[in-house]
Amino acid sequence: MNARVAVIGGGPAGLMAAETIAAQGIAVDLYDAMPSVGRKFLLAGKGGMNLTHAEPAAQFVQRYGSRSEQLAPILARLDADALRLWAKELGIETFVGSSQRVFPIDMKAAPLLRAWLKRLRDRGVQFHMRHRWLGWHGNDALRFATPDGEHYIHVDAVVLALGGGSWARLGSDGKWLPVLQAQGIISTPLKPANCGFDVAWSEHFRTRFAGEPVKSVVASCHDVHGALLARQGEFVIAESGVEGSLIYALSSALRDRLGAEGHVTLTLDLAPGKSAERVLEEVSHPRGARSLSSHLQSKVGIAGVKAGLLREVLDKDEFSNPTRLAATIKALPLTLHATRPLDEAISSAGGVCFESLTGSLMSKTKPGLFCAGEMLDWEAPTGGYLLTACFASGRIAGEGVLHWLQQRTAG
Repeated sequence: MNARVAVIGGGPAGLMAAETIAAQGIAVDLYDAMPSVGRKFLLAGKGGMNLTHAEPAAQFVQRYGSRSEQLAPILARLDADALRLWAKELGIETFVGSSQRVFPIDMKAAPLLRAWLKRLRDRGVQFHMRHRWLGWHGNDALRFATPDGEHYIHVDAVVLALGGGSWARLGSDGKWLPVLQAQGIISTPLKPANCGFDVAWSEHFRTRFAGEPVKSVVASCHDVHGALLARQGEFVIAESGVEGSLIYALSSALRDRLGAEGHVTLTLDLAPGKSAERVLEEVSHPRGARSLSSHLQSKVGIAGVKAGLLREVLDKDEFSNPTRLAATIKALPLTLHATRPLDEAISSAGGVCFESLTGSLMSKTKPGLFCAGEMLDWEAPTGGYLLTACFASGRIAGEGVLHWLQQRTAG
């Protein structure tokens, strides 16, 4: 088939779309505003490349919340097992960790990306760096800002994989949103996901505990529908508030409550292995000459940052009251005032609505234009879910391009 396709965006979704199309002998030009591709992908791999998650498919799909229904057929096309096989074909062996997260054996992103780029070049994909997409010139020509000035390019189909709005310095700045809205493509504003939250710490607490992990706690909150959500794990005290894996796991519900009500309470169980009755009994136990701090540490295991959190929400008299102290150990209320800025978030919510796209992720108002990856209106927790949906949606968009080109040729 004599056709040329532009893929705009060099993250996992764009690269997967390019691979899918080029595998069928179609000429693919991949454009990216940055000097090299895969920058956010490489950053995500710095702490260990969490490629996907090995939990059962039914549970996996539910991690996408309100967009589970739309993402189910997309994820079925490139699920966790298929993604591991794809990596193996690139020479990257993977393993399943104790948390069911899937990693490359060497825990690194760079070897996978290098092998992938070699395959793409071998299949004829042409890479054009420092090409920032500006929209369209007239009805058809793609506009790019380049080091050599503005360029106009004509192609037969386009895949947009421009990322969300977090980590703008790595290329995903969300500037595409008004461009697509002007084309009648329904989109929602970008919001932080897997993000931290602001807390009004006292100066003493902030100075002493910023950077400290808070381990072995249960965090809970109610979502906007009143359902109680609870997770066990750990998080980190930041100068501005709270962040870390446990916070990210609840961030969607916390963010939406903040948006609806202006504030939200996160409740912490600082002693999840003990019942409320046992904590009260231990706190009330005669302590003799020991200080209350020493007593808390020996009886309940409360010390350091956990003790600091208690003193943040209890005054001196309340801290000395066994009943009040025990109740707060089991249900410490932490008021969150705002999300951290979008650019600090691990990922973003919002973007191109599925309702404006066909099942193959083609725009209903602009035929031949496909969208994939984090620029779609979905979100997921960390743990491999973000990357898996980006890979899978890139595959679907690439296959959609092939089908659309075949139909147009046949017609």
